Amino acid sequence: MDPLEALLAQIQGLSSTSSDINRLHTILKQADDSLRSESTRLSPILTQLDPSIHSLGFLYILEASMPAPVTKTQAETVVPIVTRFIGACSTEQIRLAPDKFLSVCRKLKDQVMLLEAPIRGVAPLFTALRKLQVSVEHLTPLHSDFLLLCLLAKCYKTGLSLLDDDVFEVDQPRDLFLYCYYGGMICIGQKRFQKALDLLHNVVTAPMSTINAIAVEAYKKYILVSLIRHGQFSTSLPKYSSSAAQRNLKNFCQPYVELANSYGTGKIAELEAYVKTNAEKFESDNNLGLVKQVVSSMYKRNIQRLTQTYLTLSLQDIATTVQLNSPKEAEMHVLQMIQDGEIYATINQKDGMVRFLEDPEQYKTCEMIEHIDSSIQRIMALSRKLTAMDEQISCDQLYLSKAGRERQRYDFDDFDVPQKFNI
Repeated sequence: MDPLEALLAQIQGLSSTSSDINRLHTILKQADDSLRSESTRLSPILTQLDPSIHSLGFLYILEASMPAPVTKTQAETVVPIVTRFIGACSTEQIRLAPDKFLSVCRKLKDQVMLLEAPIRGVAPLFTALRKLQVSVEHLTPLHSDFLLLCLLAKCYKTGLSLLDDDVFEVDQPRDLFLYCYYGGMICIGQKRFQKALDLLHNVVTAPMSTINAIAVEAYKKYILVSLIRHGQFSTSLPKYSSSAAQRNLKNFCQPYVELANSYGTGKIAELEAYVKTNAEKFESDNNLGLVKQVVSSMYKRNIQRLTQTYLTLSLQDIATTVQLNSPKEAEMHVLQMIQDGEIYATINQKDGMVRFLEDPEQYKTCEMIEHIDSSIQRIMALSRKLTAMDEQISCDQLYLSKAGRERQRYDFDDFDVPQKFNI
């Protein structure tokens, strides 16, 4: 019997019980090299397998049959097959060979990008990462690939749905760097600047022995988003940041640091001149659009300062003080800020006067109480999680050994080991 036919028979016969599947897994691992050598003959075999029943065997044959690199014609054929497999496959079976499953999913990502149709990979990769996840707290290597496709396809809201999950388990540091970087970009696209700032902050403060390109690009956007969101930026990173980041990051991002210094003067003409001088640099970094938002935010920031000094002010005075071209332009800025909830004011159309108001929120509505309660519950859950993680780390032998070596002694009493774990 032909070896491929024999393997097909084994896949069909050993895909029912868990013991049979484990036995099949051993056979497939042994046949992996021979499958790759027969890659051109594998496509017809896939038509004889049901991806929902023979998931493990289908996965091995599919992965071996996917050539690299591929042409657009080949990609058009393969993408629907992979998409159907991801949707139908058994979670329990594909988790036996996570590396193979990752390989197939990443080849799918590469092929939809080759076809210049990233949106075709968004739904399949979302399904794939959910099947690969042990829990929603687990960050898989597919998270960053999924967010990249969301960015390229401009499916920002779909990407946001994943960013709402709290992540506590990470397999590889690079996965976290890319997840937070792409996630920050998606939040910028949706103008959710505080969430973007949090994600980019995770990148620049994450442990790193040397500076990496992801951290440098994240720091550039971190500076810009800080200016948009808070109107200021400090080059001092938190103490828990790596020494490499604290020493070197700003050296790689000098034009952005100087932009922040120019912003801090509050002089719009100087800021616009600096942006014009360095526009080529910002554009080469694909950050020129964000830089223009920084310039626009200075007008808003200067208008907000006026609310702290005046109760009423004419649109002409606002335009003159903030250095806008006309009262009409000042009116458009004020209206947009009112709509966004950045200031509270009314405009009298007859005399062109703006009246600044206090925040009307009394913090006693049912909706606000529910919001505060949900925030408290989330913080309490986070506190419990941190306590459990702290206890787990404090009892980890590798951590205790390392900490003991660094302190030149090894005394369990120094590490506050819980009583039930005492040796």
